[in-house]
Amino acid sequence: MLKDKLKSYQLILASGSPRRQQFFRDLDLDFEIRLKDIEEVYPENLQGVEITNFLAELKANAFDGEITFNEILVTSDTIVWHNGKALGKPKDYNDAFDILASLSNTTHEVITSVCFKSATKMETIFDVTKVTFGLLTEEDIRYYLDHYKPFDKAGAYGIQEWIGLVGITKIEGSYTNVVGLPTEKVHQYLSNYI
Repeated sequence: MLKDKLKSYQLILASGSPRRQQFFRDLDLDFEIRLKDIEEVYPENLQGVEITNFLAELKANAFDGEITFNEILVTSDTIVWHNGKALGKPKDYNDAFDILASLSNTTHEVITSVCFKSATKMETIFDVTKVTFGLLTEEDIRYYLDHYKPFDKAGAYGIQEWIGLVGITKIEGSYTNVVGLPTEKVHQYLSNYI
């Protein structure tokens, strides 16, 4: 099992996301959480996966010189990519409303990059999932925002919440990627790490 393979390593998850932390617990991994406050700014010319790769690596590079030989640092970033634009976390209620209204009756991509950094190397993997929403009424959107307050989520929604149950009509790719971490790819990468 992966836990046994990694017993001589200390896994460090640099994420405040409760969903990513829960995924690591669900993968039955021993890990510790280390957080740094990073300004998530990227060059405007970057597109799609280039953005999430850049941000995941930016978060990892904040730990330069702090990773010991037996530690593996894991950082991650997720965006919703829609109409050639990155939709991150909403600024406020109105922004969240506008984001969800723009996703109604369309297909978008959820892109997550995961960076693995040790004392000697750094590698980044990514996953892309296509998500299609049916028609979301103004009433649907306001109900969701009022009751679930998804202001900490890229694209202003959580697929595992009410809006996902009533609004999403199709998903192509990894479900866990849309929640915030492509767990099958993380597991595969760590399984081949040694």
